[in-house]
Amino acid sequence: MNSRIEGLKGKLIVSCQALPEEPLHSSFIMGRMALAAKEGGAYGIRANTKEDIKEIKSQVDLPVIGIVKRNYEGCDVYITPTMKEVDELMEAGPEIIAMDATISKRPGGKSLDDFFHEVKTKYPDQLFMADCSTIEEALHADELGFDFIGTTMVGYTEQSRHLRIEENDFEILREIVAKVKHRVIAEGNINTPEKARRVIELGAFSVVVGSIITRPQLITKSFVEALS
Repeated sequence: MNSRIEGLKGKLIVSCQALPEEPLHSSFIMGRMALAAKEGGAYGIRANTKEDIKEIKSQVDLPVIGIVKRNYEGCDVYITPTMKEVDELMEAGPEIIAMDATISKRPGGKSLDDFFHEVKTKYPDQLFMADCSTIEEALHADELGFDFIGTTMVGYTEQSRHLRIEENDFEILREIVAKVKHRVIAEGNINTPEKARRVIELGAFSVVVGSIITRPQLITKSFVEALS
């Protein structure tokens, strides 16, 4: 693994994403958001779509975790769900490509095992991150050979609806760290500096923080709710 990726150890990765229905949806704005994150001390960026990633890479020289969020009819998986999204990302050259690695249904009924095998065969030198929602999914992704195991989807799937990543002092994260061979990236509802520091103390390789830094509408809402 190259030194740029090694440099993420113990550091903050900022997720700079805005979906089409959000006020900040713009590759230009996400590029500036990434620049602001870098100025604040971020060591990496997580971003959505090849357009945003290309713009971000024109603004900052930081490792990027790339995804494409796309909905397919009758399918719960929306993070880099098919080879089409992987091919698009490869045009932008993110250092790591993340994909849904849950048991949820994939487009065309394809299993994660088959999909990951196809992707690794086509792009053997690319680094991949597994976005998981349960301990079992994380262990399976580790066996499949993902380079990074992420807690991204905890609480966001049917099978994990009852789980929260920060519950019982990050018990899920601690168990994953203890049982997998590959590096674990903590992500999902890590919304304070204290929580970010704690996941690193517990053995996460690095930590991704998104909405609480880069989604002003959600940050504003939390203040408004506190006042109501």
